[in-house]
Amino acid sequence: MKIRVYYEDTDAGGVVYHSRYLNFCERVRSEAFFDKMPEIFDKDKGHFLVSKAECKFLKSAKLGDVLEVKSYLVELKKASLILKQEIFKDSEKIFEANFTLVFVKNSKAAAMSEDIKKAFASVFAKS
Repeated sequence: MKIRVYYEDTDAGGVVYHSRYLNFCERVRSEAFFDKMPEIFDKDKGHFLVSKAECKFLKSAKLGDVLEVKSYLVELKKASLILKQEIFKDSEKIFEANFTLVFVKNSKAAAMSEDIKKAFASVFAKS
């Protein structure tokens, strides 16, 4: 997914705030849920929470830059998964993070259905 950096994403010098990289990654994950998996989550009545984020800030992005966020599945367990997300400016990686997501039902971690596991494996397959 491509994302343009707007004024609201930057400080007075036009450099992207560190927290915005997390927002960009969240936006990509949300789009995947909205576009590819809504019927699965409606049926299973659960949702995901981020339980851990390991981030590496490699270089800065600036106002007006067009960034590309790439995401792929690293590990899939019974009730959680790890997604790697990388942000590129042109062909240069400027940010990377591993996000641990936990599937939750009724405020407790719960096993994911096979449909959810298959959807994640399909949507976030490394290309």
